[in-house]
Amino acid sequence: MMEFPKHRIYTTSSGKIAIGGKNAEQNEKLVNAFIGKNVVILHTEMPGSPFCVILNEGETKKQDVKEAAIFCAAYSKDWKQNHNNVEVHIFSGKNVHKTEEMGVGTFGVRKMKKIIVKKEQIEEFLK
Repeated sequence: MMEFPKHRIYTTSSGKIAIGGKNAEQNEKLVNAFIGKNVVILHTEMPGSPFCVILNEGETKKQDVKEAAIFCAAYSKDWKQNHNNVEVHIFSGKNVHKTEEMGVGTFGVRKMKKIIVKKEQIEEFLK
């Protein structure tokens, strides 16, 4: 975590650490550090949101992913603009790629899962 001192940090109920970027430059640094690695990365469907990475120490459980998705959604542009449910994409660092044509903080993903984070979950998280 020392290499991401200004990023958002969240600890799940089981003790997993999730790191989230605050802007395109932080997202770039964060995701580049985990491209090709077996870690869970999350991002909202709407552009302009943080990428969040769950650090991989042991098994990442569904509950960890759910909690990290709420964390990711709570700081998203989608939430800030709409205050409604947020679609979050979940994928492995192994499925992320970047080409020279992609701007700062932009990445391609080959395989992902989607979940919907409910408005009520985000409101509870932000209390």
